[in-house]
Amino acid sequence: MPNLEHPAYPAADLLRLESLVPCRESQVSMLLSIFGERQHFSFPSIFIYGHTSSGKTYVMQTLLTTLQLPHVFVNCVECFTSRLLLEEILIQLQNCSSGPEQTSPVHCDTLNDFVRLFKQAVVSQELQDQTIYIVLDRAEQLREMEANILPAFLRLQELTDRNVTVVLLSEIVWELFRPNVGCFEPFTMYFPDYSIGHLQKILSQNHPPEYSPDFYAAYINILLGVFYMVCRDLKELRHLAALNFAKYCEPVVRGEANERDTRKLWKNIEPHLKKAMQTVYLREISSSQWERLQHDSGEPGQLKGLSAHTHVELPYYSKFLLIAAYLASYNPVRTDKRFFLKHHGKIRKTNFMKKHEKTSNHLLGPKPFPLDRLLAILYSIVDNRVAPTANIFSQITSLVTLQLLSLVGQNDQLDGPRYKCTVSLDFIRAIAR
Repeated sequence: MPNLEHPAYPAADLLRLESLVPCRESQVSMLLSIFGERQHFSFPSIFIYGHTSSGKTYVMQTLLTTLQLPHVFVNCVECFTSRLLLEEILIQLQNCSSGPEQTSPVHCDTLNDFVRLFKQAVVSQELQDQTIYIVLDRAEQLREMEANILPAFLRLQELTDRNVTVVLLSEIVWELFRPNVGCFEPFTMYFPDYSIGHLQKILSQNHPPEYSPDFYAAYINILLGVFYMVCRDLKELRHLAALNFAKYCEPVVRGEANERDTRKLWKNIEPHLKKAMQTVYLREISSSQWERLQHDSGEPGQLKGLSAHTHVELPYYSKFLLIAAYLASYNPVRTDKRFFLKHHGKIRKTNFMKKHEKTSNHLLGPKPFPLDRLLAILYSIVDNRVAPTANIFSQITSLVTLQLLSLVGQNDQLDGPRYKCTVSLDFIRAIAR
């Protein structure tokens, strides 16, 4: 018995929709009940939120396309200004009718122009008798635009006096959107993360035709057993599944095992998946290079120059600043004179290290240091003289923005800001090299 039922839509379309959105039937059913029939006025605005790869964008695109509902789908990252956003909506609205596509240039500078042109487009495309859906993906970008854009989209149905529903898709909660002056409250809907059972079901649908579904499902079960604790991203898991399946099938292809010899297949793939753990999210090597390593039984570390650590591009003085920050974080203050001063006088050969300094500083972690100490070390390790210009201080701020340095405490401290170096020794070695 199908899970999706609605009297306004054909049963065949609903059955096809159910097969395309596995493990999201309850969310689709809720959306259908909110949408109602084509000619019904729906809720003015809907806010859908959830973590990345929870199916928000895919479900909305599939639902609107399968049921052939007139809609506009815009990514707010691509349309990063209000003018680009409003013009893109109007351009897509021109192609919502069943007639031939025609895209004429649209110029829309203000929200008043958008409301006027939107009314004209709805009449010209003969869309008055059905709901138009405007879907804004990555809607958190709207907070960076003019203050009137978000409140206007939330009550666009009222402003235009047309049957339109705006759907906002975001990874953050509505409380971080709500303006201080107040606005129309949208209908809020949450997309939870996929459970391990959901991921098993979704990934198992992509089995190759030359192998049985049970064989591929057993492989997905092994893959999730290794990666589920560190990676819940459906896109990343689908990429890993496609990348490592050939290695899993090797004993079957060579005739050393059949599809039911789970133990042999696991022993063959286990060390390989542990090596693949090093490349989760990082993409340190490309898919073709990884497949070549599979064939050659090599180590990922054998490919030189591909590590994320050695591929970071920084300005000249930023590299020296990062090295100085690492030295300041992991060396005690009392050693600065011995390490960085050329004419420091005689050093007594006594064990002057304190008890807690005998422990490796790399085990204790980075320690905060003041700005003047960072600059003093920088001046001592750079060959030529460096003037403390605004360029140097802006590069320190950039390193904090890149999360290579972290700011400790508040900016308004009387004794100046304090920083910590957050990168590893291997990273600094690569930079220094």
